[in-house]
Amino acid sequence: MLALVNTATRAELLDALEARLARGEGFSVATLNLDHLVKLRADAAFRAAYARHSHVVADGWPVVVLRRLAGRPVDLVPGSDLVGPLMAHAARHGIPVGFLGSTEAALTRAADRLQAEYPGLKVVARISPPFGLDPNSKEAGEALQQLARSGARVCLIALGAPRQEVLAARAVESLPRCGFISVGAGLDFIAGSQRRAPLWMRRVGLEWLWRMLSDPRRLTGRYIRCAMILPGLTQAALRMRRHA
Repeated sequence: MLALVNTATRAELLDALEARLARGEGFSVATLNLDHLVKLRADAAFRAAYARHSHVVADGWPVVVLRRLAGRPVDLVPGSDLVGPLMAHAARHGIPVGFLGSTEAALTRAADRLQAEYPGLKVVARISPPFGLDPNSKEAGEALQQLARSGARVCLIALGAPRQEVLAARAVESLPRCGFISVGAGLDFIAGSQRRAPLWMRRVGLEWLWRMLSDPRRLTGRYIRCAMILPGLTQAALRMRRHA
């Protein structure tokens, strides 16, 4: 599953997305981390959605380290870190953007802050669906119709995995000129409704610890499950290296 990463660097990804936008083509971006790898093992729909994404990057130091161990190095590219450069590009080129997920209040604050930071940015859709939205439901289809009516050409999806990736795979088929990026809590970070780890913790690979300590009841079990798959992933990385 480490081979799912098909775009090695942040610069390569941004160049590819900007070229697609210039041509009027859509895209879908997924950011692979250990939690996704746990879910991919058990969820066939999630695996199918990942396979339909045009771009997959590495989100999380364990994936980056495992790819280096496999002899196939990649950059660390969290979804949250893509928001700024993509919004800057959209502002420069007059590309309308939409947000889908989180809460109405968070989307409003995120839009206000991004429009202040990137003058000319056009946020044409702020869609906050019901909590726990089923990406294959009628309600999800209605949200995509609303997005289509808005004219958005880039959409940040903030629903959490696997819902955001499954919805993105569905969305890019019905809106082939729109690009979809799964950003998790990215919009909540911008809105201030969640606090992201300090930069120094991100740089040394401890963002996971910050998140777990911020919400231990919800996240401790998740990170234990992530740790349990590391030995098998390490073996897989070594096999990739031998066959490189």
